This record gives sequence, structure tokens and C-alpha cells, in this order.
Amino acid sequence: MIKRCCITAWISCIMFSCQSPHGSDLPIQGTWQLLSGTTITKNDTVITDYTKGQKMIKIINDSHFSFLRHDLNKGKDTAIYDGGGGIYSLKDNKYTELLEFCSHRPWEGRSFEFTVSIDKDTLIQTGQEKLPDLGIDRIITEKYVRIK
Repeated sequence: MIKRCCITAWISCIMFSCQSPHGSDLPIQGTWQLLSGTTITKNDTVITDYTKGQKMIKIINDSHFSFLRHDLNKGKDTAIYDGGGGIYSLKDNKYTELLEFCSHRPWEGRSFEFTVSIDKDTLIQTGQEKLPDLGIDRIITEKYVRIK
């Protein structure tokens, strides 16, 4: 009887230790390059190709995320630079970012919830950016590819 309890406890410990600390089995950690984004504001839909004239990556480790975006013409014509990061949580397919740092400072301290899915090397995240004090209320969908 004692032997059976020890084996059951040992198996439970192994199973618990194999679970993701974020409560999800989605392989979200890594470096991702943004390919495209769809933004829906009221009845207006804008699709942006992030592979033309600019590049954006998102880096996700076991506790934090960061993103960096810049133009590819070294600041000539229209200079672009965005960056930010913070902590995140992941429960099943619910991914929530707390933006602690951002080049757009009024966005700092805000939380954003997304639904995420991964198919092979593609990450898709969809969620609402709602910042009433900044006049922002939109649905975004971003499509990333894993950088190897």
C-alpha cells in the first residue's frame, strides 16, 4: 500500500513538472517576425504588409516579451522605430501582455489580451486594443513566422 502511494505521488510530481508554467502547451517561446497585420476600427479594415520597407520581431521567453520594429531604409524618407516589452501570461490559448516599456509612452502600464494559435511555424494572435483615453478601440490580428 505504501509502495503504491509513493509511485502515485512520484508519477504526479513528474506530470506536474512537465506542464508549462504558463498553463499552456503552445510553443510560444522564441523569436517571431511579423508578416502582416489586420486592424479593424469600426467599419474600416486596414491590412499592413510588414515585410515591405520595414521589419518587426517579437521575442518571447519564459516570462517576458519584447518587440522591435524599424524601417529598412536606415531612416531615410520615413523613419520608423517602435519598441516595447513587458511580462505576459498564457493560459490555454489566452495570451495577455502587460506592456511595461513602450516607445509610445502613453501605452505603458496597459494590459492587452489576445487569442493565439500556432500552426507549424506560424503564430497568429487576435485581440482588442481598447484605450478610451487615447481614442483607440480596434481589433487586431497579427501573423508571425518563427525565426530559426
